[in-house]
Amino acid sequence: MTTPSNLGWPDGIEEPTRSSRRLGWPGRDEASREAAAPNAPGPEEVAEEVVEEVAEEVAEEVAEPSARRPEIRAQASGSGASPTGTSSAVDSPVDELARTALGVHEWPTSDVVDKHVDNGVDGSVDGAAHGTVARDLTDREAVASVLPEAGDDTPLARALAENARKRIRLTGRVLPKPASPRVLTVANQKGGVGKTTTTVNIAAALAQSGLSVLVIDLDPQGNASTALGIEHHTEVPSVYDVLVEGVALADVIQPCAAVAGLYCAPASIDLAGAEIELVSMVAREMRLRHAVRAVVAPSPAAGSEPPYDYVLIDCPPSLGLLTVNAMVAATEVFIPIQCEYYALEGLSQLLKNIDLITSHLNPDLRVSAILMTMYDGRTRLSAQVADEVREHFPEQVLRATIPRSVRVSEAPSFGETVMTYDPSSSGALSYLEAATELADRGAALADRGAERGE
Repeated sequence: MTTPSNLGWPDGIEEPTRSSRRLGWPGRDEASREAAAPNAPGPEEVAEEVVEEVAEEVAEEVAEPSARRPEIRAQASGSGASPTGTSSAVDSPVDELARTALGVHEWPTSDVVDKHVDNGVDGSVDGAAHGTVARDLTDREAVASVLPEAGDDTPLARALAENARKRIRLTGRVLPKPASPRVLTVANQKGGVGKTTTTVNIAAALAQSGLSVLVIDLDPQGNASTALGIEHHTEVPSVYDVLVEGVALADVIQPCAAVAGLYCAPASIDLAGAEIELVSMVAREMRLRHAVRAVVAPSPAAGSEPPYDYVLIDCPPSLGLLTVNAMVAATEVFIPIQCEYYALEGLSQLLKNIDLITSHLNPDLRVSAILMTMYDGRTRLSAQVADEVREHFPEQVLRATIPRSVRVSEAPSFGETVMTYDPSSSGALSYLEAATELADRGAALADRGAERGE
Protein backbone atom coordinates (compact mmCIF):
# COMPACT_ATOMS: atom_id res chain seq x y z
CA MET A 1 0.00 0.00 0.00
CA THR A 2 1.33 3.41 -0.91
CA THR A 3 2.14 5.60 2.09
CA PRO A 4 3.05 9.29 2.23
CA SER A 5 6.69 8.35 2.89
CA ASN A 6 6.72 6.32 -0.32
CA LEU A 7 5.64 9.45 -2.19
CA GLY A 8 8.56 11.44 -0.89
CA TRP A 9 6.99 12.96 2.27
CA PRO A 10 9.42 12.89 5.24
CA ASP A 11 8.38 10.72 8.17
CA GLY A 12 6.37 12.57 10.79
CA ILE A 13 5.30 15.37 8.41
CA GLU A 14 1.70 15.54 7.28
CA GLU A 15 0.78 16.11 3.68
CA PRO A 16 0.14 19.80 2.96
CA THR A 17 -3.31 21.32 3.14
CA ARG A 18 -4.41 24.46 1.32
CA SER A 19 -3.99 26.52 4.49
CA SER A 20 -0.45 25.31 5.18
CA ARG A 21 0.89 24.82 1.65
CA ARG A 22 3.77 27.01 0.55
CA LEU A 23 5.81 26.55 -2.58
CA GLY A 24 9.07 24.82 -1.72
CA TRP A 25 8.01 24.00 1.86
CA PRO A 26 5.21 21.39 1.58
CA GLY A 27 3.62 20.57 4.90
CA ARG A 28 6.33 22.09 7.09
CA ASP A 29 5.56 24.34 10.01
CA GLU A 30 7.42 27.55 10.87
CA ALA A 31 9.83 25.74 13.22
CA SER A 32 10.80 23.28 10.49
CA ARG A 33 11.43 26.12 8.05
CA GLU A 34 13.58 28.03 10.52
CA ALA A 35 15.60 24.90 11.31
CA ALA A 36 16.24 24.24 7.62
CA ALA A 37 16.95 27.88 6.70
CA PRO A 38 20.52 29.24 6.66
CA ASN A 39 21.61 30.68 9.99
CA ALA A 40 23.14 33.86 8.63
CA PRO A 41 21.69 36.06 5.85
CA GLY A 42 23.83 36.63 2.79
CA PRO A 43 24.96 40.04 1.52
CA GLU A 44 22.02 40.32 -0.87
CA GLU A 45 19.50 39.76 1.93
CA VAL A 46 21.21 42.30 4.18
CA ALA A 47 21.30 44.89 1.39
CA GLU A 48 17.62 44.32 0.66
CA GLU A 49 16.70 44.78 4.34
CA VAL A 50 18.69 48.02 4.58
CA VAL A 51 17.15 49.52 1.45
CA GLU A 52 13.66 48.54 2.60
CA GLU A 53 14.35 50.18 5.97
CA VAL A 54 15.36 53.41 4.24
CA ALA A 55 12.20 53.29 2.12
CA GLU A 56 10.00 52.79 5.18
CA GLU A 57 11.56 55.78 6.94
CA VAL A 58 11.14 58.18 4.05
CA ALA A 59 7.65 56.81 3.37
CA GLU A 60 6.74 57.75 6.95
CA GLU A 61 8.05 61.23 6.22
CA VAL A 62 5.62 61.47 3.30
CA ALA A 63 2.72 60.36 5.47
CA GLU A 64 3.57 62.57 8.49
CA PRO A 65 6.12 65.15 7.34
CA SER A 66 5.68 67.63 10.19
CA ALA A 67 6.22 65.05 12.91
CA ARG A 68 9.04 63.25 11.16
CA ARG A 69 11.20 66.15 9.97
CA PRO A 70 13.20 66.54 13.24
CA GLU A 71 13.94 62.81 13.27
CA ILE A 72 15.00 62.75 9.63
CA ARG A 73 17.21 65.79 10.14
CA ALA A 74 18.75 64.27 13.24
CA GLN A 75 19.61 61.12 11.30
CA ALA A 76 21.02 63.20 8.47
CA SER A 77 23.23 65.37 10.69
CA GLY A 78 26.98 64.87 10.77
CA SER A 79 29.39 64.04 7.98
CA GLY A 80 27.59 60.85 6.92
CA ALA A 81 23.97 59.95 7.64
CA SER A 82 23.15 56.30 8.07
CA PRO A 83 19.94 54.69 6.81
CA THR A 84 19.67 52.81 10.08
CA GLY A 85 19.56 56.01 12.12
CA THR A 86 23.27 56.17 13.02
CA SER A 87 24.64 59.68 12.67
CA SER A 88 28.22 58.75 13.40
CA ALA A 89 30.87 59.60 10.84
CA VAL A 90 31.95 55.95 10.98
CA ASP A 91 29.59 53.56 9.20
CA SER A 92 28.49 50.35 10.82
CA PRO A 93 29.25 47.15 8.87
CA VAL A 94 25.64 47.03 7.65
CA ASP A 95 25.80 50.68 6.54
CA GLU A 96 29.07 50.06 4.72
CA LEU A 97 27.58 47.03 2.96
CA ALA A 98 24.50 49.01 1.94
CA ARG A 99 26.58 51.91 0.62
CA THR A 100 28.77 49.49 -1.32
CA ALA A 101 25.71 47.75 -2.78
CA LEU A 102 24.21 51.09 -3.82
CA GLY A 103 27.51 52.34 -5.25
CA VAL A 104 27.66 55.60 -3.24
CA HIS A 105 30.34 57.11 -1.03
CA GLU A 106 28.10 58.66 1.64
CA TRP A 107 24.48 58.99 2.67
CA PRO A 108 22.49 62.20 2.01
CA THR A 109 23.49 64.98 4.43
CA SER A 110 21.19 67.26 6.39
CA ASP A 111 21.42 69.94 3.70
CA VAL A 112 20.11 67.53 1.07
CA VAL A 113 17.26 66.35 3.28
CA ASP A 114 16.34 69.90 4.28
CA LYS A 115 16.27 70.94 0.62
CA HIS A 116 13.76 68.23 -0.30
CA VAL A 117 11.74 67.86 2.91
CA ASP A 118 11.44 71.42 4.20
CA ASN A 119 9.81 72.85 1.11
CA GLY A 120 6.80 74.44 2.79
CA VAL A 121 4.42 71.72 1.62
CA ASP A 122 2.23 69.86 4.05
CA GLY A 123 2.12 66.61 2.03
CA SER A 124 -1.36 65.55 3.07
CA VAL A 125 -3.86 64.28 0.52
CA ASP A 126 -7.30 65.79 0.11
CA GLY A 127 -9.24 64.25 -2.76
CA ALA A 128 -11.39 67.38 -3.11
CA ALA A 129 -8.45 69.78 -3.47
CA HIS A 130 -6.49 69.36 -6.70
CA GLY A 131 -3.72 71.63 -5.48
CA THR A 132 -3.17 69.58 -2.34
CA VAL A 133 -2.93 66.39 -4.38
CA ALA A 134 -0.39 68.02 -6.67
CA ARG A 135 1.67 69.10 -3.66
CA ASP A 136 1.53 65.56 -2.28
CA LEU A 137 2.91 64.19 -5.56
CA THR A 138 5.65 66.82 -5.49
CA ASP A 139 6.55 65.80 -1.92
CA ARG A 140 6.73 62.13 -2.87
CA GLU A 141 8.99 62.83 -5.85
CA ALA A 142 11.24 65.04 -3.73
CA VAL A 143 11.65 62.43 -0.99
CA ALA A 144 12.21 59.64 -3.54
CA SER A 145 14.99 61.67 -5.15
CA VAL A 146 16.90 61.65 -1.83
CA LEU A 147 17.60 57.93 -2.24
CA PRO A 148 21.09 57.39 -3.70
CA GLU A 149 21.49 56.05 -7.22
CA ALA A 150 22.95 52.58 -7.64
CA GLY A 151 25.87 51.97 -9.93
CA ASP A 152 25.55 50.21 -13.28
CA ASP A 153 27.63 47.30 -11.97
CA THR A 154 25.17 46.53 -9.15
CA PRO A 155 21.90 45.35 -10.77
CA LEU A 156 20.54 43.94 -7.49
CA ALA A 157 21.02 47.21 -5.61
CA ARG A 158 19.60 49.14 -8.57
CA ALA A 159 16.45 46.99 -8.50
CA LEU A 160 16.11 47.39 -4.73
CA ALA A 161 16.52 51.16 -4.95
CA GLU A 162 13.94 51.36 -7.75
CA ASN A 163 11.45 49.36 -5.67
CA ALA A 164 12.09 51.71 -2.75
CA ARG A 165 11.29 54.71 -4.95
CA LYS A 166 8.09 53.05 -6.17
CA ARG A 167 6.98 52.50 -2.58
CA ILE A 168 7.57 56.14 -1.74
CA ARG A 169 5.81 57.45 -4.86
CA LEU A 170 2.84 55.09 -4.88
CA THR A 171 2.04 53.50 -1.51
CA GLY A 172 -0.87 55.17 0.24
CA ARG A 173 -1.68 57.51 -2.62
CA VAL A 174 -5.39 58.17 -3.26
CA LEU A 175 -6.13 57.78 -6.97
CA PRO A 176 -8.53 60.11 -8.79
CA LYS A 177 -12.08 58.93 -9.34
CA PRO A 178 -13.23 58.80 -12.97
CA ALA A 179 -15.96 61.19 -14.06
CA SER A 180 -18.13 58.17 -14.87
CA PRO A 181 -17.64 54.42 -14.24
CA ARG A 182 -14.98 52.91 -16.49
CA VAL A 183 -15.78 49.44 -17.85
CA LEU A 184 -12.71 47.59 -19.13
CA THR A 185 -12.53 44.15 -20.61
CA VAL A 186 -9.20 42.39 -20.07
CA ALA A 187 -8.82 40.32 -23.22
CA ASN A 188 -6.28 38.34 -25.21
CA GLN A 189 -7.23 35.11 -26.95
CA LYS A 190 -3.80 33.63 -26.21
CA GLY A 191 -3.67 31.78 -22.92
CA GLY A 192 -1.02 32.23 -20.27
CA VAL A 193 -0.31 35.92 -20.88
CA GLY A 194 -1.53 37.08 -17.47
CA LYS A 195 -5.12 38.18 -18.10
CA THR A 196 -6.55 36.89 -14.82
CA THR A 197 -3.48 37.86 -12.80
CA THR A 198 -3.59 41.35 -14.26
CA THR A 199 -7.34 41.69 -13.67
CA VAL A 200 -7.30 40.78 -9.98
CA ASN A 201 -4.13 42.67 -9.07
CA ILE A 202 -5.05 45.85 -10.94
CA ALA A 203 -8.49 45.67 -9.30
CA ALA A 204 -6.97 45.19 -5.83
CA ALA A 205 -4.51 48.04 -6.37
CA LEU A 206 -7.29 50.40 -7.44
CA ALA A 207 -9.44 49.40 -4.46
CA GLN A 208 -6.56 49.86 -2.02
CA SER A 209 -6.12 53.36 -3.45
CA GLY A 210 -9.60 54.48 -2.47
CA LEU A 211 -11.72 53.40 -5.46
CA SER A 212 -14.69 51.03 -5.68
CA VAL A 213 -14.00 48.18 -8.11
CA LEU A 214 -16.08 45.31 -9.48
CA VAL A 215 -14.46 42.26 -11.09
CA ILE A 216 -16.67 40.17 -13.40
CA ASP A 217 -15.21 36.70 -13.85
CA LEU A 218 -16.24 35.54 -17.31
CA ASP A 219 -13.77 32.66 -17.54
CA PRO A 220 -15.32 29.20 -16.85
CA GLN A 221 -12.13 28.23 -15.01
CA GLY A 222 -13.00 30.76 -12.30
CA ASN A 223 -9.39 31.67 -11.53
CA ALA A 224 -10.21 35.31 -10.81
CA SER A 225 -12.79 34.21 -8.25
CA THR A 226 -10.22 31.94 -6.63
CA ALA A 227 -7.62 34.71 -6.43
CA LEU A 228 -10.12 36.99 -4.68
CA GLY A 229 -11.15 34.32 -2.20
CA ILE A 230 -14.69 34.02 -3.60
CA GLU A 231 -16.54 30.69 -3.60
CA HIS A 232 -17.57 29.69 -7.13
CA HIS A 233 -18.91 26.15 -7.09
CA THR A 234 -22.05 25.24 -9.00
CA GLU A 235 -24.40 26.01 -6.09
CA VAL A 236 -23.21 29.62 -5.89
CA PRO A 237 -25.09 32.19 -8.04
CA SER A 238 -22.70 33.23 -10.79
CA VAL A 239 -22.32 35.10 -14.06
CA TYR A 240 -23.84 32.05 -15.79
CA ASP A 241 -27.16 32.85 -14.11
CA VAL A 242 -26.89 36.44 -15.31
CA LEU A 243 -26.23 35.54 -18.96
CA VAL A 244 -28.52 32.55 -19.37
CA GLU A 245 -31.20 32.85 -16.70
CA GLY A 246 -31.52 36.64 -16.69
CA VAL A 247 -30.67 37.06 -12.99
CA ALA A 248 -29.69 40.61 -12.00
CA LEU A 249 -25.93 41.09 -11.79
CA ALA A 250 -26.30 42.77 -8.39
CA ASP A 251 -27.71 39.52 -6.99
CA VAL A 252 -24.53 37.51 -7.68
CA ILE A 253 -21.92 40.06 -6.58
CA GLN A 254 -19.88 39.19 -3.48
CA PRO A 255 -17.48 41.43 -1.52
CA CYS A 256 -13.81 40.51 -1.33
CA ALA A 257 -12.93 40.00 2.33
CA ALA A 258 -9.24 40.83 1.92
CA VAL A 259 -9.65 44.24 0.22
CA ALA A 260 -12.24 46.86 1.15
CA GLY A 261 -14.03 48.33 -1.84
CA LEU A 262 -13.38 45.29 -4.06
CA TYR A 263 -16.27 43.13 -5.30
CA CYS A 264 -16.56 40.10 -7.56
CA ALA A 265 -19.23 38.46 -9.70
CA PRO A 266 -17.91 34.87 -9.69
CA ALA A 267 -17.78 32.38 -12.53
CA SER A 268 -18.70 28.72 -12.40
CA ILE A 269 -17.96 25.72 -14.56
CA ASP A 270 -21.48 26.12 -16.02
CA LEU A 271 -20.10 28.98 -18.14
CA ALA A 272 -18.36 26.36 -20.27
CA GLY A 273 -21.75 25.51 -21.81
CA ALA A 274 -23.07 29.04 -21.85
CA GLU A 275 -21.82 29.79 -25.36
CA ILE A 276 -23.91 26.92 -26.76
CA GLU A 277 -26.98 28.03 -24.83
CA LEU A 278 -26.55 31.66 -25.93
CA VAL A 279 -26.56 30.80 -29.64
CA SER A 280 -30.35 30.56 -29.85
CA MET A 281 -31.07 33.59 -27.67
CA VAL A 282 -32.20 36.99 -28.94
CA ALA A 283 -29.56 39.74 -28.66
CA ARG A 284 -27.09 37.18 -27.37
CA GLU A 285 -24.17 39.62 -27.70
CA MET A 286 -25.92 42.26 -25.56
CA ARG A 287 -26.87 40.25 -22.47
CA LEU A 288 -23.87 41.20 -20.35
CA ARG A 289 -24.08 44.81 -21.51
CA HIS A 290 -27.62 45.20 -20.18
CA ALA A 291 -26.63 43.61 -16.87
CA VAL A 292 -23.56 45.82 -16.43
CA ARG A 293 -25.41 49.02 -17.28
CA ALA A 294 -28.04 48.20 -14.68
CA VAL A 295 -25.43 47.74 -11.94
CA VAL A 296 -23.20 50.76 -12.68
CA ALA A 297 -26.08 53.23 -12.94
CA PRO A 298 -26.44 55.50 -9.89
CA SER A 299 -29.15 54.40 -7.50
CA PRO A 300 -31.62 57.13 -6.44
CA ALA A 301 -31.79 55.58 -2.97
CA ALA A 302 -28.02 55.73 -2.54
CA GLY A 303 -27.55 59.23 -3.97
CA SER A 304 -26.05 60.44 -7.21
CA GLU A 305 -22.74 58.58 -6.94
CA PRO A 306 -22.43 55.36 -8.99
CA PRO A 307 -21.68 52.28 -6.87
CA TYR A 308 -18.50 51.37 -8.78
CA ASP A 309 -15.68 53.47 -10.20
CA TYR A 310 -14.16 50.63 -12.24
CA VAL A 311 -15.55 47.41 -13.70
CA LEU A 312 -12.95 44.90 -14.92
CA ILE A 313 -14.14 41.91 -16.96
CA ASP A 314 -11.84 38.88 -17.04
CA CYS A 315 -12.25 37.08 -20.38
CA PRO A 316 -11.54 33.46 -21.31
CA PRO A 317 -8.64 32.74 -23.70
CA SER A 318 -10.84 32.63 -26.79
CA LEU A 319 -12.80 34.87 -29.15
CA GLY A 320 -16.18 33.23 -28.61
CA LEU A 321 -19.52 34.61 -27.44
CA LEU A 322 -18.32 35.18 -23.88
CA THR A 323 -15.50 37.45 -25.05
CA VAL A 324 -17.83 39.18 -27.52
CA ASN A 325 -20.28 39.83 -24.66
CA ALA A 326 -17.45 41.33 -22.61
CA MET A 327 -16.37 43.65 -25.43
CA VAL A 328 -19.90 44.79 -26.14
CA ALA A 329 -20.42 45.54 -22.44
CA ALA A 330 -17.19 47.55 -22.12
CA THR A 331 -16.00 50.88 -23.44
CA GLU A 332 -12.29 50.04 -23.16
CA VAL A 333 -10.11 47.04 -23.92
CA PHE A 334 -7.14 46.35 -21.64
CA ILE A 335 -4.69 43.94 -23.33
CA PRO A 336 -1.96 42.12 -21.35
CA ILE A 337 0.86 40.89 -23.59
CA GLN A 338 3.53 38.45 -22.55
CA CYS A 339 7.00 39.61 -23.58
CA GLU A 340 7.49 36.80 -26.09
CA TYR A 341 6.88 36.66 -29.84
CA TYR A 342 4.16 34.01 -29.63
CA ALA A 343 2.03 36.55 -27.77
CA LEU A 344 2.44 39.03 -30.64
CA GLU A 345 1.04 36.64 -33.24
CA GLY A 346 -2.44 36.68 -31.77
CA LEU A 347 -2.50 40.43 -31.22
CA SER A 348 -3.31 41.25 -34.84
CA GLN A 349 -6.25 38.82 -34.83
CA LEU A 350 -7.51 40.32 -31.59
CA LEU A 351 -7.35 43.82 -33.04
CA LYS A 352 -9.30 42.68 -36.13
CA ASN A 353 -12.05 41.31 -33.90
CA ILE A 354 -12.12 44.55 -31.93
CA ASP A 355 -12.56 46.46 -35.19
CA LEU A 356 -15.47 44.19 -36.17
CA ILE A 357 -17.17 44.73 -32.82
CA THR A 358 -16.60 48.47 -33.07
CA SER A 359 -18.14 48.54 -36.55
CA HIS A 360 -21.22 46.44 -35.84
CA LEU A 361 -21.96 46.17 -32.11
CA ASN A 362 -20.16 48.73 -29.94
CA PRO A 363 -18.90 51.91 -31.64
CA ASP A 364 -17.62 53.27 -28.30
CA LEU A 365 -15.10 50.47 -27.81
CA ARG A 366 -11.40 51.36 -27.98
CA VAL A 367 -8.07 49.89 -26.90
CA SER A 368 -7.09 52.08 -23.96
CA ALA A 369 -4.17 50.21 -22.39
CA ILE A 370 -1.62 47.53 -23.21
CA LEU A 371 0.46 46.06 -20.40
CA MET A 372 3.68 44.13 -20.89
CA THR A 373 3.72 41.12 -18.53
CA MET A 374 6.32 38.50 -17.55
CA TYR A 375 9.06 40.97 -18.42
CA ASP A 376 12.58 39.68 -17.85
CA GLY A 377 15.06 42.54 -17.91
CA ARG A 378 17.98 40.11 -18.15
CA THR A 379 17.03 39.03 -21.69
CA ARG A 380 17.15 40.95 -24.93
CA LEU A 381 14.00 39.20 -26.12
CA SER A 382 11.78 40.93 -23.56
CA ALA A 383 13.23 44.32 -24.43
CA GLN A 384 12.83 43.70 -28.17
CA VAL A 385 9.19 42.62 -27.83
CA ALA A 386 8.40 45.59 -25.57
CA ASP A 387 10.07 48.02 -27.99
CA GLU A 388 8.18 46.58 -30.95
CA VAL A 389 4.81 46.87 -29.20
CA ARG A 390 5.58 50.42 -28.06
CA GLU A 391 6.57 51.36 -31.61
CA HIS A 392 3.18 50.28 -32.99
CA PHE A 393 1.05 51.43 -30.02
CA PRO A 394 2.87 54.39 -28.45
CA GLU A 395 -0.25 55.86 -26.85
CA GLN A 396 -1.69 52.64 -25.45
CA VAL A 397 1.31 50.85 -23.92
CA LEU A 398 1.74 51.58 -20.22
CA ARG A 399 5.16 52.63 -19.00
CA ALA A 400 4.94 50.09 -16.19
CA THR A 401 5.99 46.52 -16.93
CA ILE A 402 5.24 43.43 -14.84
CA PRO A 403 8.32 41.33 -14.08
CA ARG A 404 8.36 37.59 -13.62
CA SER A 405 7.70 37.07 -9.93
CA VAL A 406 7.26 33.98 -7.81
CA ARG A 407 5.14 35.96 -5.34
CA VAL A 408 2.63 36.84 -8.06
CA SER A 409 2.23 33.17 -8.97
CA GLU A 410 2.18 32.00 -5.37
CA ALA A 411 -0.52 34.36 -4.06
CA PRO A 412 -3.60 32.66 -5.64
CA SER A 413 -2.87 29.40 -3.79
CA PHE A 414 -3.74 31.33 -0.61
CA GLY A 415 -6.87 32.89 -2.10
CA GLU A 416 -5.22 36.31 -2.28
CA THR A 417 -3.82 38.78 -4.76
CA VAL A 418 -0.16 39.71 -4.54
CA MET A 419 -1.30 43.16 -3.35
CA THR A 420 -2.29 41.63 0.00
CA TYR A 421 -0.05 38.55 -0.01
CA ASP A 422 3.22 40.46 -0.35
CA PRO A 423 2.60 44.18 -0.99
CA SER A 424 6.30 45.06 -0.87
CA SER A 425 7.32 42.59 -3.59
CA SER A 426 8.42 43.76 -7.02
CA GLY A 427 5.33 42.26 -8.63
CA ALA A 428 2.93 44.07 -6.27
CA LEU A 429 4.73 47.40 -6.74
CA SER A 430 4.66 46.97 -10.52
CA TYR A 431 0.91 46.29 -10.53
CA LEU A 432 0.38 49.29 -8.25
CA GLU A 433 2.38 51.39 -10.69
CA ALA A 434 0.29 50.13 -13.63
CA ALA A 435 -2.98 50.80 -11.76
CA THR A 436 -1.82 54.32 -10.88
CA GLU A 437 -0.90 55.03 -14.50
CA LEU A 438 -4.25 53.65 -15.67
CA ALA A 439 -6.18 55.89 -13.27
CA ASP A 440 -4.07 58.97 -14.05
CA ARG A 441 -4.55 58.47 -17.77
CA GLY A 442 -8.30 58.26 -17.30
CA ALA A 443 -8.32 61.45 -15.25
CA ALA A 444 -6.20 63.26 -17.85
CA LEU A 445 -8.53 62.19 -20.67
CA ALA A 446 -11.54 63.37 -18.65
CA ASP A 447 -9.89 66.75 -18.06
CA ARG A 448 -9.12 67.18 -21.75
CA GLY A 449 -12.68 66.20 -22.65
CA ALA A 450 -14.06 68.76 -20.17
CA GLU A 451 -11.88 71.48 -21.69
CA ARG A 452 -13.27 70.66 -25.15
CA GLY A 453 -16.80 70.64 -23.75
CA GLU A 454 -17.36 66.94 -24.50
